[in-house]
Amino acid sequence: MALFDLPLPELERYLPELDEPADLDDFWATTLAEARRHEVLVDVTRTDAGLRLVDVDDLTFAGFDGQPVRAWVTRPAGSAESGELLPAVVEYIGYGGGRGFAHERLAWATAGFVHVVMDTRGQGSTWGNGGHTPDPAGSGPASPGVMTRGIHDPEQHYYRRLMTDAVRAVDAVRALPGVDPRRVTVAGISQGGGVALAAAGLSDGLAAAMPDVPFLCHYRRAVDITDAFPYGELVQYLAVHRGAEERVFRTMAYFDGVHLARRATAPALFSVALRDMTCPPSTVFAAYNHYAGLTGGRPRTDIEVYTFNQHEGGQAHQLEHQLRWLPSVLAAAEDEAVPSAAAR
Repeated sequence: MALFDLPLPELERYLPELDEPADLDDFWATTLAEARRHEVLVDVTRTDAGLRLVDVDDLTFAGFDGQPVRAWVTRPAGSAESGELLPAVVEYIGYGGGRGFAHERLAWATAGFVHVVMDTRGQGSTWGNGGHTPDPAGSGPASPGVMTRGIHDPEQHYYRRLMTDAVRAVDAVRALPGVDPRRVTVAGISQGGGVALAAAGLSDGLAAAMPDVPFLCHYRRAVDITDAFPYGELVQYLAVHRGAEERVFRTMAYFDGVHLARRATAPALFSVALRDMTCPPSTVFAAYNHYAGLTGGRPRTDIEVYTFNQHEGGQAHQLEHQLRWLPSVLAAAEDEAVPSAAAR
C-alpha cells in the first residue's frame, strides 16, 4: 500500500473543525449515571488456567443498563493476597474479536500489573478465540457489523452500550482487591483504541491511555478517503438509505473518538501507521492533536509513527514501547505526588 493520506508534516498540524452535538456532555453524564445505579462487581471467580506464575480471575461486571459483561483478570501470582496495591491496565478488543482465553495476553501481568481484558458485547466471532458476552439489545435496519446498529438514534446505538461497558470496566477494576485505583490505564488496538479514547474522555482520574491505531475517529473524513471496512459499513448503509446522511453522522458524533479525546486528562501514548487504510492516519492525528483540548493544559502526549506499516501498526514493537513508557509515566506521577525535601 502506497502513502495515500496527508504528508506527515501536515498530519502533525491537522486539527479539523469539530461537529460536536451541543448536548454531548449531558448525553454521557445521563448514560453513565444510569449505568452506575447498578452495583459494578457481579462475580469474581478464581480460575485454573494452567498458569503457575500468573493468577487468573473470571470477572463479570455490570455494564450498560446493568447487563453482565465478562472479562479476564490476570496478575502476578499471589499479589492479590499480599496486600500490595498494583497498577492496572484495562484492555479493549479490536473489531469482531472477543476476550478469547486468559493465557493469550500475559505481558502486562508478567510486568507486574493487574491486566483486565474486557469482552466485547455481541462480538467475538470474526477472529481470535471467541467471546462470552451477548448484546441483548435489538436493532432496526442495519448493514452487517455493528457500526449501523441503532444508527438513527444515539440512545439506541451499539457504541453507546459498548463505551458505557468500557467506563464501567474501569469502575470494576478500581473495586478489585489489590488494585491501586489511582493507577489505572486504558489501552487497545483499532476498535479497542477508539474505545480506550472514549474511556479516557469519560472516566475521571486515569493514570494513562494507550490507543493504538485507533478506530472510531473522525467519521466523515474516514468515509471520504477509504473504502475499507468497518468504516465502509456507513457507506454501505447510506448507499441504500439515501437521504439519511445528516441523521447518521449526527448519531456517530456522540461516539467520535476526536470529541471524547478532547475531554481526557491523562497522559497518552498513541500509535499510527501511515499506510493504514482501515484507520487512516489523518483520523488518528485528528484525535491525537485534539487530545485533552478541554483540560486547559495538555498532559504528556506522545505518538509512535510507523511509516511503512498498514493497520497492523507496530505490533510487538509498540508493546515494547508501552512497557517502557507506562512505568515512566507512573513514576513521574508518583514523584509529582511526593513533595521534595525542600518543599517540606
